[in-house]
Amino acid sequence: MSHIYEAFVDIKECEGLSCLTSRIYSERYEVNAESRLSAGQLALNQAEHKHPTAAEYDVRTTRILQ
Repeated sequence: MSHIYEAFVDIKECEGLSCLTSRIYSERYEVNAESRLSAGQLALNQAEHKHPTAAEYDVRTTRILQ
């Protein structure tokens, strides 16, 4: 049975080649998944697609919404 999960992805984007200056922020995703693990993976895939140049991603699946 699938549920709608809430997941947050922390994204770090570097400016320039040396990555001395970086921008860190979080984005919230609602994903339909079978488990917390698959919800995190789906949120990560969406973040990677939306921010392909990011240097780091960190996913937190927080709760079931439905």
